[in-house]
Amino acid sequence: MSVFSTMESEVRSYSRAWPTVFTTGRGAVLHDEGGRSWIDFFAGAGALNYGHNHPELKAALLEYLSGDGVTHGLDMHTAAKHTFLERLRDVILAPRGLDYRVQFPGPGGTNAVEAALKLARKVTGRHTVLYFQRGFHGMTLGALAVTANAMKRAGAGVPLPHTVPLPYDDPADDEERAVARLTHSLATATETGPPAAVVVETVQGEGGVNPARSGWLRALAGLTREHGALLVVDDIQMGCGRTGPFFSFEEAGVVPDIVCLSKSISGYGSPMALTLMRPEYDIWKPGEHNGTFRGYNPAFVTAARALELFWSDGSLQASTAAMGRTVHRALAGTARRHGLPAPRGRGLAWGLPFDRPGAARAACDAAYRRGLLMETAGPDDEVAKILPPLTVAEEELRRGLGILDEAVASVHQARLLAA
Repeated sequence: MSVFSTMESEVRSYSRAWPTVFTTGRGAVLHDEGGRSWIDFFAGAGALNYGHNHPELKAALLEYLSGDGVTHGLDMHTAAKHTFLERLRDVILAPRGLDYRVQFPGPGGTNAVEAALKLARKVTGRHTVLYFQRGFHGMTLGALAVTANAMKRAGAGVPLPHTVPLPYDDPADDEERAVARLTHSLATATETGPPAAVVVETVQGEGGVNPARSGWLRALAGLTREHGALLVVDDIQMGCGRTGPFFSFEEAGVVPDIVCLSKSISGYGSPMALTLMRPEYDIWKPGEHNGTFRGYNPAFVTAARALELFWSDGSLQASTAAMGRTVHRALAGTARRHGLPAPRGRGLAWGLPFDRPGAARAACDAAYRRGLLMETAGPDDEVAKILPPLTVAEEELRRGLGILDEAVASVHQARLLAA
């Protein structure tokens, strides 16, 4: 372990919570070099919706590599990209009546957001972008400027101008009141001039697993149109089936002007990101936004196979909904037994809020010691976040939920003893 502490930057984070050396992963289970195993309710922060090393995705990748398939191609035409684009069009976009151009902006989600922000400003000729309290969109300067977390924003070291925060949907309000508050806040934010875009997560992940209601999202889309701004949906963590449908905004019936995808779009945890835009907004000049690793062909291979394998019918969406109900029931029971706030989430993205500082971190640490990987979320790390692979076996899901309940009980008992 010493090589990590002596060689790697102090910026590392997950490895501090999980002090072991992982060696192999399959499905929803990870193993370390000592032979211990963990159920994975982290799933690469949502990058592994289909689990670790899915055998059919791995087979497609190995076949491509063994045949000397092109790996690095920038934005050149390749057979792998051709197949992926066809699959995305025929399996995902056309059946949903969506007409988007596809931009490959770079390897990560923050690249997709940067491209979206630049494009919205180019299209509208405006500077200001509106974002939401507790929202998270990436760590590069443009994406960070529309990220709410104060600690992460401070890491920029420079001012982050031309952005204004808005209040997110609050379940404590009835929907009518929440929409009225949004309308007033948006009007106030635009007093100095109309915005270029509004960027939103339909379910805030890093912000504490906060789902927006469909009516609120429809109101947001309408208000955005009224102001002549573009609606940008960041579906980086909540897309690719995490909430049930392929896109998290489908249930609300809105059609964003720009959509950001990454994480699980590659299907295998490989670096890949997409910025989808309505055709009329595709006004880039050739090379105006680019990057060396915007066309990683092995990711095209696994992404195309994943779309074919999991999205040619509605079975994965139905399974995600059913397992989401299982998670909700289990978390609600845990919350009742230990006097915690009600869980919140959608599909297989759930958060269990805690009512005191440090308790969520303590619960996740206790879960790790018992064989379950989870992370915290929220501005004060006050939520235990549940993101299992969508392909998790029911027995593994229930076992993981049982471990979480035991972990919460141990934290609750420690608090009683300390009192």
